[in-house]
Amino acid sequence: MSAIGVIATLTVAEGKNADFEAVFAELSAAVRANEPGNLFYTLTRSRSNPQVYKVLEQYVDQDALTAHGASDYFKAAGPKLGACLAGAPEIEYLDGL
Repeated sequence: MSAIGVIATLTVAEGKNADFEAVFAELSAAVRANEPGNLFYTLTRSRSNPQVYKVLEQYVDQDALTAHGASDYFKAAGPKLGACLAGAPEIEYLDGL
């Protein structure tokens, strides 16, 4: 089975960047420490719009992606991240070749 990529596009409300980045840093540390099936989990910010972030993720397989979404730390981070957003996230799933 091929790796699975995820690109999550998140638009952060004005004045919430620092809060968003702090919550994401905690989540990212937990992912790296607890998910051997995660190959990378990186936050990037748009050069043209500093309110737009993209999370670049890759997992070894669907089971690893499912485990990520089911983790307690991911579920706990959701409301904290959501409080920083200006709208719903856009999630794109990609199949590795």
